[in-house]
Amino acid sequence: MATAHEIDYKIYGEELQFVEIELDPNETAIAESGAFMMMDNGIEMHTIFGDGSQQQDKSLLGKLFSAGKRLLVGESLFMTAFTNTGQGKKKVSFASPYTGKIIVFDLSQLGGKIIAQKDAFLCAAKGVSIGIEFQKRLGTGIFGGEGFIMEKLEGDGLAFAHAGGYVVEKN
Repeated sequence: MATAHEIDYKIYGEELQFVEIELDPNETAIAESGAFMMMDNGIEMHTIFGDGSQQQDKSLLGKLFSAGKRLLVGESLFMTAFTNTGQGKKKVSFASPYTGKIIVFDLSQLGGKIIAQKDAFLCAAKGVSIGIEFQKRLGTGIFGGEGFIMEKLEGDGLAFAHAGGYVVEKN
């Protein structure tokens, strides 16, 4: 059974994109600080410590550890949760920070985990966990240009990442 909220979406634009997420009543999307673009009436914003996923440790020490991991990948200590508290479907939109493409990942179709470059996360369905992954190979960490710390998106919902430039899908 899926633990993340099931959201619908549409991506607009070519070079400078934004994603519009449609939320049913009581559904929530989470986003990185600064990604928010616009929203309908009936959506409430709440700042949350960490990523709001069910996998997160609820203790103060667990929350501090989770937030510290997010700082290592260049993300903020806080995220924003956007919840549809109104009647009917409501929309909230998030914009790319620079020229490039927004990529959607259905984590339930991808083994529940994606490793991305630092600062790639844009937004996701509530229930997706945002953490860190360490590069295991010394040469890749030093000479690969990305460093030792990568961003890990885990769960069974939709996650949206942003990549600069042109994106090619490889299997």
